[in-house]
Amino acid sequence: MSLRYHGDIRIPRRGAEILAGMVSHRSVVVRTFAANRADEVATHRFFGSRAVTPEAILSDMARLTARACRGRRIVAAQDTTEINFSGADRKRRGLGLAGDGKSLGFFIHPVVAVDADDEVLLGVVGARIWTRGMEKVGPRQKRLLEEKESHRWLDGARTAARVLSDASVIVVGDRESDIYEVFAGKTQDVDLQKVDLVVRARANRRIVGGGMLYETGDAFAPVCEMDVKVAPRGPGDKGRIARVAVAFGRVSVARPKTLRADQAPKQLDLTLIVARECEATASKTPLLWRLLTTMAVTTADEARDAINFYRLRWRIEQVFRMLKTDGLGLEKSQICEASRLFNLAAMALGAAARIIQLTDARDGGPRPASDILDDQWIAPAKDIGASLEGKTARQKNPHDVGSLPWLAWIVARLGGWHCYYKPPGSKTMAQGMRRLMDMLQGYEIAKCKSLA
Repeated sequence: MSLRYHGDIRIPRRGAEILAGMVSHRSVVVRTFAANRADEVATHRFFGSRAVTPEAILSDMARLTARACRGRRIVAAQDTTEINFSGADRKRRGLGLAGDGKSLGFFIHPVVAVDADDEVLLGVVGARIWTRGMEKVGPRQKRLLEEKESHRWLDGARTAARVLSDASVIVVGDRESDIYEVFAGKTQDVDLQKVDLVVRARANRRIVGGGMLYETGDAFAPVCEMDVKVAPRGPGDKGRIARVAVAFGRVSVARPKTLRADQAPKQLDLTLIVARECEATASKTPLLWRLLTTMAVTTADEARDAINFYRLRWRIEQVFRMLKTDGLGLEKSQICEASRLFNLAAMALGAAARIIQLTDARDGGPRPASDILDDQWIAPAKDIGASLEGKTARQKNPHDVGSLPWLAWIVARLGGWHCYYKPPGSKTMAQGMRRLMDMLQGYEIAKCKSLA
């Protein structure tokens, strides 16, 4: 981390150590990743510092992500996950109700960047972390969008537009993000005019001139077929390939009756793309995606692109699994105070993304090591990597120096990987990352002593 909190260099150093500890131990429990009691106390002080905020932590991650995305086509996937402390919320302070309306918890709404062409995760763009109150709110239909939690979808799109201003951005969301005012923002908001939206339709909306959205899409004639890789739904599920028929057309969606004329335009001209599975087995639910987009879709290839953009949304689900039960176990954290939990959640979000990036890089790829490591550390990493290579060709690092696969090879070797017939596991990659961070810190200390 390169954050500078009021000129106190100890804080960003501690932040880097915490991040490396989370990655190496795949845990956010302080007692698990802290080296000793002194390290544990220092970690709690870091999360309790007034200079440390989720916004500051996330801004540093966004800086690295923006650099990695420059000049590329980027899918900015956004979604919401719930952190529920059911059965372990007795001592929690400052938290409101979770989604079940009984336990205490909070919510995280991140935006992550995915390369639209290489399909690799490039990092965290931003996130909103919040908790609900203990009292019920008024009817949803009578409140403005700014007063609802659903405003996060509009904020997420704006964040993607601002942070990734040097890239071509497509903001992707699931059915929960099918909100009329979000699409309306494309024509009303200066930031949103820089991005396109691809959203899975949730509501069967009214169409200007009569008719409904779903029925209108069902009447479109198929223009082509394509294979869609359906993401795994959890442990044990390997995913599958679905053959879908693709149809698309322009639709004019009418403003909902719950909105006034001064809140949103009378109609929105969008493109509706329908991807319907041709043949599905009895044990699988047939795939049916109705996608609303602001993209100008006029050909079958452009429709395929939009479907592939939405398909890449599964990468944020992968981040959530790594953040929670299948990885870091954020809900197992013993930190009680809300402000410290939010700092922990922001740091854990970056750790989850980093683990996935390193695991992806095992199989090669074109991405540079600077996606997860500042340029100043590339030269020291090169020296460390050279010391790990053997005499035979199999024992050499086969990747280009400075690439992310090159760095992943170094991390794997530091983690104990020595069997070249199969790729290293995520645990090995995590342990290697911790050793690399320790060695880089030792390099910095030695350099400071030589200068002195």
